[in-house]
Amino acid sequence: MVVVEGSRQPDVDSLAVSRELPAAAWDAYVDAHAEATGYHRSMWRGVFERALGHETLYLAATRGTAIAGVLPLVAVKSWIFGSALVSLPFLNYGGVLADDAAAADALVDAARTAAAERHLRYVELRHTRRMFPSLPARDHKLAMTLALPGDDAAAWKMLDNKVRNQVRKAQKSGLQATIGGPELLAEFYDVFARNMRDLGTPVFPRALFERVLTDVADTRAYVVRTGATPIAAGITVAYRGTTENIWASSLREYRAQCPNMLLYWTMIEDAVRAGRRTFDFGRSTPGEGTYHFKKQWGAAEAPFAWEYAFSSANGHELPSGSASSKVALATSMWKRLPLPVANAIGPAIARGCAFL
Repeated sequence: MVVVEGSRQPDVDSLAVSRELPAAAWDAYVDAHAEATGYHRSMWRGVFERALGHETLYLAATRGTAIAGVLPLVAVKSWIFGSALVSLPFLNYGGVLADDAAAADALVDAARTAAAERHLRYVELRHTRRMFPSLPARDHKLAMTLALPGDDAAAWKMLDNKVRNQVRKAQKSGLQATIGGPELLAEFYDVFARNMRDLGTPVFPRALFERVLTDVADTRAYVVRTGATPIAAGITVAYRGTTENIWASSLREYRAQCPNMLLYWTMIEDAVRAGRRTFDFGRSTPGEGTYHFKKQWGAAEAPFAWEYAFSSANGHELPSGSASSKVALATSMWKRLPLPVANAIGPAIARGCAFL
């Protein structure tokens, strides 16, 4: 039981939902909860607000003065994908943390009310398992994770021969990997922004990655170079026993040198040396190229459970993940944009691309 500092003993019969809770009390509850992810911690609130300009709403269920559950929410408004309260957008995990069903239900009810107040259509809860059987849900995305051994030699041996050969190919090509922090931001963003343009996807603002690397605990940046040229890069965040790769990109014209294989091996090796027991490749769509890339590393898959609470009785259609055929046309056109143009206008669009 986590109690707000300086408070009296809780009245176990009362249950309320607050929209204000001190960050220290919030984080104490999250860190004590077995199902928490690092994204539930309060430090991410500033990332959403300062880097992306989104309104945040961090709900806490309380019994008297004891915290019984929390739900971090971000209001995302998009003319392409619609508007919703999301827990949590742009990331793989979020949703309700609660001591019991009553506290969990109270948080969802409060979130539904908050969505209605803001004229948002629904609340999206990114859970790793079904928590509310009465709510509609989607399982269109998979988690891809790799169990890690206790040392990097064992990690190397557990890889498929083809994967090891591709990592060796990158090393024999003279590629070098660097591990660091905010000092690698410029190189990371150069690679990431170019790759997003080539994929036909608007790039997130550079401020997002800057805030993550400076404000979020246990983050790392990785850059793979050929000579002085960055050609692959990624960012990981660690919490408890897991290191998760949240963003990674490589330049397609260097694909033959396998820079992405060296990048991922460097991230995995670094996680093993840090004592992590799981490497999380992030979410994938079954059957797509990124799914097969992660699967070759031996990643195990498990479906996410994204659950939805609608703010009114009208319109319970689940989001599809793509707005219409117009998106396909826009993607094709985006690939043809000069990189400076894509980087200039992309962040304003990407701020609302939270529902994929």
